[in-house]
Amino acid sequence: MIDLAAVDSLVAVDRTGTVHAAARDLGYTPSAVSQQVKRLERELGVRLLDREGRGVVLTAAGRRVVDEGLVLRAQVEALRSRLHDAGARPTGTVRLGTFSTAVRGMVAPLAATVRADEPDLRLVVQEAEPWDAVAAVAAGTLDLALVHHWEGVGLTVPPSLRREELFRDEADVLVHRSSPLAARAVLTPADLLDETWVCTPDGTICYEWFCHMFATQPRVPRIDYRCLEFASQVELVAHGLAVALVPRLGRGPLPSDVVPVPVREPVPTRPVTVVWRATMTDAPAVRYLRERLRTTGPREARLDWPRAVVRLPPAPTRGNR
Repeated sequence: MIDLAAVDSLVAVDRTGTVHAAARDLGYTPSAVSQQVKRLERELGVRLLDREGRGVVLTAAGRRVVDEGLVLRAQVEALRSRLHDAGARPTGTVRLGTFSTAVRGMVAPLAATVRADEPDLRLVVQEAEPWDAVAAVAAGTLDLALVHHWEGVGLTVPPSLRREELFRDEADVLVHRSSPLAARAVLTPADLLDETWVCTPDGTICYEWFCHMFATQPRVPRIDYRCLEFASQVELVAHGLAVALVPRLGRGPLPSDVVPVPVREPVPTRPVTVVWRATMTDAPAVRYLRERLRTTGPREARLDWPRAVVRLPPAPTRGNR
C-alpha cells in the first residue's frame, strides 16, 4: 500500500528542491524525509529522485508519483470531508501558513482562541511569503494560508484552491517628526522621490509593491536599508535615517518620533485572503478556522516600541544634503 505521508514528503522535496528544505516545511528531520522517500522507492521498485548539484530533481517516475499522488491526496481529503457531518467538532492538526504582520495582528489571538475553545485541535503556524504559502497549500504541505497581495501586484492561485477575502489593509509612509513631510495630510510617490528609504529585500511581495508604487515616476528612490521586519524599519525611521512604507495590520503603537502619513495616487492597499484546497472545504477543522478568521479580524499588535529615541534637529534642506 502506498504511504500518503511518504508521497507528501516527495511532493515537498519537488516543491522546495532539497531534502533539508522539505524537512523544514514538513516539520520533520531531513533523515526522516529521506527515509520516507527511500521507503516509497522500495515499495514501488523505481528510483524517484536524482541528485543535481546541491539539490535533487524528480525522475520521470518521481514526477508521475507526485502528479498522481496529488490527485490521490485530493480524493482522500474529499472522502474524509464527506464523512463528517456539518456539526462535527474540529480535531487533529491543521497547518496554517501566514505572513509576518498577520501573525501579530490576527494569528496570535486566533491561536489563543483555538487553544481555549478547541483543545482537541492543534494549530501549527508557519510564516511564509504569500506565493510560497499558496504553493505549499496546493502541494498539501499546508492546509490553509493567510496571504496578501498589493493591488497592482498579482498573486496567482491555482484552480485546485479556494479563496475568501477577509478584509483590506492599508499602508502608510512613516516619517520622522522633524521631517517637513510629517505635517502633510497625504503624500504621493512624487513627494517621496528624494527621500532615503528602508524597504524589504528584493524578491519579497512588499518590495514588488514598492517598485509598482513608483512605476509612473522617472526613477525609484534611493534605498539604503533592507529589512524584512517592519519593527526594524520603524526603528530606523525613529532615528531619522529613512522613511518606510509600513502596513497598518499588526503595526502596533508607534514611537513618539514616528509619524504615519497616508499615501495616495496610488493608495497602497492589500487584500488579505485565506486560501485552502477545494477538497478540504467541508473538513471540520478547516471550516472552523475559516469561520474564526472571519470573526477575529485585524487587531492592533501590542508591541513594546521604545518610547525614548534620539531627538534630532530639524531635517536639513534639500540643498544641504
